[in-house]
Amino acid sequence: MSIFQIAAPLLSITALFSYVNFRFFRLPTTIGVMLIALVVSVAVGGATHFGFGEDLRGHVRHVLERIDFDETLMQGMLSFMLFAGALHLDLGDLMEQKLVVAVLATAGVLLSTFVVGSLVYLILDALALRLSYPFCLLFGALISPTDPIAVLAILKSARVPKSVEIRIAGESLFNDGVGVVVFLALAEIAVGRADITAGRVAELFLVEAAGGAIFGFVAGWIAYRLLRSVDNYQVEVLLTLALVAGGYALASALHLSGPIAIVVAGLFIGNQGRQFAMSERTRDHLDKFWELVDEIFNAVLFVLIGFEILALEFSRPLLLAGLAAVPTVLFARWLSVAVPVTLLRRHVGFRRGELTVLTWGGLRGGISVALALSLPATRERDIIVAVTYTVVVCSIALQGLTVQKAVQRFFGETAPREPATPA
Repeated sequence: MSIFQIAAPLLSITALFSYVNFRFFRLPTTIGVMLIALVVSVAVGGATHFGFGEDLRGHVRHVLERIDFDETLMQGMLSFMLFAGALHLDLGDLMEQKLVVAVLATAGVLLSTFVVGSLVYLILDALALRLSYPFCLLFGALISPTDPIAVLAILKSARVPKSVEIRIAGESLFNDGVGVVVFLALAEIAVGRADITAGRVAELFLVEAAGGAIFGFVAGWIAYRLLRSVDNYQVEVLLTLALVAGGYALASALHLSGPIAIVVAGLFIGNQGRQFAMSERTRDHLDKFWELVDEIFNAVLFVLIGFEILALEFSRPLLLAGLAAVPTVLFARWLSVAVPVTLLRRHVGFRRGELTVLTWGGLRGGISVALALSLPATRERDIIVAVTYTVVVCSIALQGLTVQKAVQRFFGETAPREPATPA
């Protein structure tokens, strides 16, 4: 089966679901298409129990296995969506919130990893689904970072005050890099390939995260110099495409954090490049192009999340474990935000209700599913994948659909908004 034979029906289904959602449900596109795909998947799965649709389910599972969710997202779509998100984040606003973003993206992830891992260990033990503590911590590491793709998609429709938006968006763009480093370290420990040492974790962090940031800055600076030397929007759009695709691939080949590299490069181009290397015409075309790329990839990704249930095996204990993990992950998120907020109150101002919005706005998404699917095929992987999928779907559906109400409750209908795009 060729790439075109896989992409063609996937894009067609995504377009159809987007149309149905817009005409009849009017939900945010990403949530709407995921829920429609989920309902269709459950319907197909239910039909097989009555002797119908077995061939269709088998075909869909075959296609999903050929797609390789982990490879498609982590080594393909992710780079484009991260760049599109970072492109419109004002660096000046981000620097004003750098302390909060840095603490939430590092200490917050580590605290959440420990809390989730410890509580899930007890939950699984109570359900007779025993999982070793290192594997439970591994689950905590992959589920703790807020997903930038899901978060940024929801923020577009939520009238969040600018300072709160920058904190949520900035944290989500950077904490996945920290989460991946912790995940890689714990993965080596869980499968018995390494002993747990602070030195090993520090080495991974320096090489992956710090190295990725430096690489992203250098790649962004080179692209910026090239953009300054031409005034043709077709060429300049192609240069940003080359920066994203080529930069992410090269960073991964060098064992650096591709996500962090692309976020830094996107911030550089979106601020320095937009102001000093582009004409007004180029800025307009660049914004429209990357907005369209972001919308298409987001819709396709969430359709994949909805269909992924057909490729998973759920038992009653696994479903119960996943449902029990939903409030557990939310509690860990609240704690990982509450502790930094309490410690930073003397130095940083926080709005009333911001703790609740930061907690409820911390969505989990495709990155968590991709990391879970990247584990070797074992009994432990099956448990982690099933629980992860349940938490992600509940997070996107429940939190994604209600975060607007949380914002309105604490910040009112007319929360002040400044332009998201740097001048």
